[in-house]
Amino acid sequence: MITTQLTPTQLLAQGLIAHPSVTPQDGGIQDLIASRLKKLDFSCETIMSGPEDFKVTNLWAIRRGTGASQAPCLVFAGHTDVVPPGPLDQWESAPFTPQIRNGYLFGRGAADMKSSLAAFVVATEEFVALHPQHFGNIAFLLTSDEEGPKNTDGTVVVVNKLQERQVKLDYCIVGEPTSSEKFGDMIKNGRRGSLSAKLTVKGIQGHVAYPHLAQNPIHLIAPVIAELASMQWDQGNEYFPPTTWQTSNFQSGTGALNVIPGNAVIDFNFRFATSSTAQGLISQVEDILKKHAIHYDISWNQAGEPFLTPEGSLCAALSNAIVEEVGVTPKLSTTGGTSDGRFIAKICPQVVEFGPINASIHKVNENVNLADIESLKNIYLRTLSELILT
Repeated sequence: MITTQLTPTQLLAQGLIAHPSVTPQDGGIQDLIASRLKKLDFSCETIMSGPEDFKVTNLWAIRRGTGASQAPCLVFAGHTDVVPPGPLDQWESAPFTPQIRNGYLFGRGAADMKSSLAAFVVATEEFVALHPQHFGNIAFLLTSDEEGPKNTDGTVVVVNKLQERQVKLDYCIVGEPTSSEKFGDMIKNGRRGSLSAKLTVKGIQGHVAYPHLAQNPIHLIAPVIAELASMQWDQGNEYFPPTTWQTSNFQSGTGALNVIPGNAVIDFNFRFATSSTAQGLISQVEDILKKHAIHYDISWNQAGEPFLTPEGSLCAALSNAIVEEVGVTPKLSTTGGTSDGRFIAKICPQVVEFGPINASIHKVNENVNLADIESLKNIYLRTLSELILT
């Protein structure tokens, strides 16, 4: 459904939703964005990565302003891929056929995060039109591998290339949907780290009537789980809540009622603050396993280090822009899952996330308020102006 009454930002958001881009597919979105950026004298580079059956598209684009060698560089970062739409019969309209109902734009990616992408682009177009000889550098870092299971061929690949080239970044805004109850009420100025493990507890299979001839791994691991669940890993700090430990899967048994299982497999995850380290958590878990004389195998997977942007010029500029545009004072928060900000933080000292209300993300009938799309563009434009022009 297309209407000429929409603003350029709303029209672009609508157009992006119409490009199916289930991860790792980009659906041509980055080419579309690059074509608009090239008209603004951006240098655009497409970086492909990953195996043939999971090919990822990445875009690095930069516009160098006057005095570029000394100027700050502000990066708009995000992802063009979306999660699968889920049951199509539960959608009130087709997920990749954008539809407007009651002042809301519906479609997969409406909130996560094609509206943010549209706002990035139009804010940049308006800024360059107003300030063609601007001082600082403006950049885009986009990937089609944010919603995927591994995140190994997306933003992290671009960041590694930029590190090799010694590219200096100063500010980064990631367009993740961070608003909670009201648009503008939350900025993510960091994220917790994520550390997962698969633990296999080794027992001895046997008949339940002869327990002395067997060793039940469920019984062995039960006190360990109780101890891990009750542990206080750290106190958190000013920006982060305390580190948490959660079991996500527990598998054991043959399905028979009269067989003691031979092993048990437990998946668990830490979401950890900057108060802890991955290696410190690993050591504590393995010490507890040894204390309980558990025979086990364990494999660890760290999905990301925690990162934090303390209150400073980027948080202040973005907060001021939100207050000026929508009259809401945002809260700084580090809650939620991981994001690609964890990769960008390695080469950029100030990384924050800000975008639409996240209530409908990854759900059927995902949507975003039309008015919020235009306000989001204005907030990005105000922030860009404050950081690049002053």
